Amino acid sequence: MSVEGPEGTANGGSEGQPAQTQPSLAIIRQYVKDLSFESPNAPASLDPDKGQPQVQLAVNIQARSGENDLYEIELRIEAKGNHGEETAFVIELVYGALFLLKDFPPEAVEMVCMIECPRLIFPFARRVVADATRDGGYSPLMLDPIDFTRLYQDHKNQLAAQQQPAGHA
Repeated sequence: MSVEGPEGTANGGSEGQPAQTQPSLAIIRQYVKDLSFESPNAPASLDPDKGQPQVQLAVNIQARSGENDLYEIELRIEAKGNHGEETAFVIELVYGALFLLKDFPPEAVEMVCMIECPRLIFPFARRVVADATRDGGYSPLMLDPIDFTRLYQDHKNQLAAQQQPAGHA
C-alpha cells in the first residue's frame, strides 16, 4: 500500500528518492491443526468436592517459512490438570496460522514470527482450550496472557548458554 504525501510522492519521500515500503503482516488463515482432550479418571475426577485441578502448562512455538513471503506459525499448548497425583484432564492443542510477511528486514522476520504472530493468534487458541475443558465437564481453562517477548528472550539466552564453551562463565 502506498500513501501519497503532501507533495504527491509516495510515503512523503522527496522527489528523486525511492519510496520506502512499510512492512506489513496479514493473517491469511487460522486453523486447529491438532486437538486432543483426555479425562482418564472421569467421572470421579469431575467430583465438585475435589475442587479445581492444579494446572501445569507448556507452550511452544514453531515457525516455518514457505514461498512468497508466507510463514506457517504453530502455537502448541499442553495443559495437564491434576487433583494431587490423579490426572483430571490433559489437553494438547496445535493451533496454526498462515501469515503473509511483506517487506520486513531479514533480521526482523524471526522476531515477528516468534513474538508478534503467536501474540495475534493466542486469543483464538485460548478460546479453543477453554471450550474443550468446558465441554469435558470442567470449568473453562482460561489461560493467562503469555509474554511471547520474554519466551523468545529466554529461548535465545538458553541457546547462547548452550553454545558457550565448557568452563567459561
